[in-house]
Amino acid sequence: MASLVATTVQNAKPMTPEDKKRAAAMEACAFVKPNMKLGLGTGSTVQFLLEELSRRIKAGLDVVGVPTSRKTEEECKRLKIPLATLDDHPRLDLMIDGCDEVDARLNLIKGGGGALVREKVVASSSQTVVIIADDSKYVARLGSTFPVPVEVLPFARAYVMRGLKAVGSNPVQRMTKDGKPYVTDNGGWILDARFPYIPDPVKVEQEITFMSGVLDCGIFTGLSDIALVGTSEGIVRLTLPKR
Repeated sequence: MASLVATTVQNAKPMTPEDKKRAAAMEACAFVKPNMKLGLGTGSTVQFLLEELSRRIKAGLDVVGVPTSRKTEEECKRLKIPLATLDDHPRLDLMIDGCDEVDARLNLIKGGGGALVREKVVASSSQTVVIIADDSKYVARLGSTFPVPVEVLPFARAYVMRGLKAVGSNPVQRMTKDGKPYVTDNGGWILDARFPYIPDPVKVEQEITFMSGVLDCGIFTGLSDIALVGTSEGIVRLTLPKR
């Protein structure tokens, strides 16, 4: 397989975790051009992106965004970022999103914020996908630090739980603070499937998504083009060489 290409943009001072997220988001803004149709992800790192986009839009930048969650939609409305849907723009120029894990092949685990299904649809609809993260999200093996979120129809919970155990994970249903099932924007439930590690992300993604009752899973393979990772030394840009 092709080897990883990484370039580092040096930073002059030590960075806190929040600094790293903000720096990655600012670096991603360099990919945003006038008149672009943008996929806008969900999460704490994306929040920095939305705030910067809002400032640039006030200064005259003309873009429109497709949000991946109700939370992002609400933030965009608050920040006065113009919005559209995939019905309006079925093909997007660029998506910028965060992740819970990213490996050297740009495989991801996503869905800590519960928006994995819409995120994967928007990513699949985008010409270029840029991932932004701090260095705590970079892992040697996918599944090392974070479970795989799996969105299911509530009716299928027990069946999918058995299936997830059969493929080597320990699934737990995500609950709210008041002890009720966590409900996604799509009305689904989330099972967080903990693996010891995931040696073959493509295979595991297929095994999970083929289960009846699964809407999608938080393993993203073959969708990311660039990852911008904030570190204490600056931004590390991860890409895969062109064939």
